[in-house]
Amino acid sequence: MDLFSKEAGEAQRHSTPLADRMRPRTLEEFVGQEHLVGKGQVIHKALATDQLVSMIFWGPPGVGKTTLARMIAGEIQSDFFAMSAVTAGVADIRKILEKAKSNRTLAKRTILFVDEIHRFNKSQQDALLHSVEDGTVLLIGATTENPSFEVNAPLLSRCRVYRLTALTAEQIDRVLSRALAKDNLLSKKTVVFNDGSREVLINMAGGDARSALNALELVLSLAPRTDSGVIAIEPDTIQQALQAKTTPYDKKGEYHYDVISAFIKSVRGSDPNAALYWLARMIEAGEDPKFIARRLIILASEDIGNADPQALVIATTAFTAVTYIGMPEGRLVLSQATTYLASTVKSNAAYKAISAAQQEIRENPVEPVPLHLRNAPTKLMRAEGYSDGYLYPHDHEGHFVEQEYLPPPLRDKIYYEPGILGTEKSFKERLQRLWSKYNKMEKP
Repeated sequence: MDLFSKEAGEAQRHSTPLADRMRPRTLEEFVGQEHLVGKGQVIHKALATDQLVSMIFWGPPGVGKTTLARMIAGEIQSDFFAMSAVTAGVADIRKILEKAKSNRTLAKRTILFVDEIHRFNKSQQDALLHSVEDGTVLLIGATTENPSFEVNAPLLSRCRVYRLTALTAEQIDRVLSRALAKDNLLSKKTVVFNDGSREVLINMAGGDARSALNALELVLSLAPRTDSGVIAIEPDTIQQALQAKTTPYDKKGEYHYDVISAFIKSVRGSDPNAALYWLARMIEAGEDPKFIARRLIILASEDIGNADPQALVIATTAFTAVTYIGMPEGRLVLSQATTYLASTVKSNAAYKAISAAQQEIRENPVEPVPLHLRNAPTKLMRAEGYSDGYLYPHDHEGHFVEQEYLPPPLRDKIYYEPGILGTEKSFKERLQRLWSKYNKMEKP
C-alpha cells in the first residue's frame, strides 16, 4: 500500500498544473501587492493586530486574489469555504452560514471566499448581509469588475475594497525563478533561456502570474533537450507555444473603460503616439471598432469643436467607413481619424457653452419667449404683438443687425466663449465686431 500510495502521489504531482503547485502558502512567499501585504501595510497590519474585516479584492486575473484569501484563512486558523458566484446559489450560501454559526459557538472563525462576486445577483448578496454585518462570517470577495458598479450598496458598505494590480516584469521574473528553483519537478531540470527568451516570456504574461507559470509549463513541454539533458528555450519556441500575447482587457469590464479612457485622454492631450498605442491595445483585444469610432465622434465635438470643424466631419466619416469595411482594414481608418484628432487644435468651448446654458435652465425660472421672436401665423397673434419689431438680418448690411434674442433678464449672458486657436479665433473676432458684450472678453 505504501508503494502504491507513493506512486499515486507522484502521479498526482505530475498532473497538477504548475500554477497550483507553486501557489504561495505564506506572506513571505507571496509576490506583488506590497501596498497591501508589505510590512506595516493594511492587510499585514490587520493580521498582526487581529483586526480583519470583510473585504473585496478587485483586480485583474492572476494577481493573487484567491491565494491571498487562502493565506489569510491560514494565518488566523479559520474554517475556509470557497465558492464561485457563477455556480453557487442561495441554498449553498445558507448551508455555509449555518456552519459559520456553529463555528462561532466554538470560538472559531469562518471565512467565505466568493470568486467573481460581481456575478452574485441581489438575492444572493442579500443572503449574506446579516451574517457579514454581525461577524458570523468574514467575507472575502474577488472580482475583476469595478465593485462599485456590480456589488450592491448594502453589501459593499460592509466591506473594504482593496485594489490589486498587475504584477511588474520584475515580479513575474521572481515568480518564474521561484518555480524553477522550488518546484519538485522543475528543480530537477536544467533550463536555459537563450536570446532574450525569458524577457519574451515575461512580456507575454501581461502581469498575470498564473499565465506566466502556465506558459512556462507549456514552453518546457515543447522545448528541445540537448544531449546533456539541458532544456534550451528560444524565443521561437515561446511564440510557437503561446501564439499571442495575453492582453489584459475585458470588453465589458474595468479594463475596457480604463483603456478607452487612456485613449481619449491621449487624443485630448494632443499625443498621437500615445493615442495610437491605446488604439492598438483595443484593436488587438478585439474591441468593437464602431465603439471606438463613436467615442471619436464625441471627442470631436467635446474637445475640438469649432477650433477645427473638420474634425467632426472626419470622425463621423470614420464611423461610416468602419461600418462599411469592417476589420482588419478598419484599423487604417481609425488610425487616420485618431492621428488627425490628436494632432489638430483643441477647444472645449462648445461643450462648456451647452453646459452653461443647461445649467441656466435648471437653476433659474424659465423665461417667456420675447414677443418679437414669436411666430405670428394668425391675425390674432399679430394683434397681440407676436413678431412685432423683429428685424430680418438679411435685409441689413453684412446680413447682421443688432437686436436682442435672449429674454430681457438674460440679455448680457454669454454662454459661448470661442477660443483663440484655429477657426474659433476668427469666430471670436467676428463676434467681438458684432456684439458689444463680446468686447468685454479678451481679444485674440
